[in-house]
This record gives sequence, C-alpha cells and structure tokens, in this order.
Amino acid sequence: MSDTLFMKTEEIAYELGVSKSYAYKLVREMNDELRKKGFITIPGRISRQYFKDKFYGLSKTNQEG
Repeated sequence: MSDTLFMKTEEIAYELGVSKSYAYKLVREMNDELRKKGFITIPGRISRQYFKDKFYGLSKTNQEG
C-alpha cells in the first residue's frame, strides 16, 4: 500500500481480495459512519487510518511499542 492519506476503492478491493462493487459498498458504509460522527467524507475514498482501524484494529495507541 502507498502512504497517501486516502484509499480508493480499487486499492481496497485489492487489499481485501473482494470485487470493486463490494469495495464501493464498504466505502459507502464507512463514509456513512464517519458522516454520522461529524467528519467530512469523499465519495469513493476512505481515510487510510480509518480503514486500518476498521479492518485490522490498528489505532495509533495500538501501534506504540
């Protein structure tokens, strides 16, 4: 994965081994969650950090060591 701030759906599909259409669904769901929390979202993209937290449980506090 690259070090850009946002992930595109194509990258998410590759990372998770799912179809692009399913990756779009996941991005929409995650963006809905973020909007409900008051964040601004970008259609078709998701914060790399949020993706890692959501799928791998990797928050900044968990990465200390």
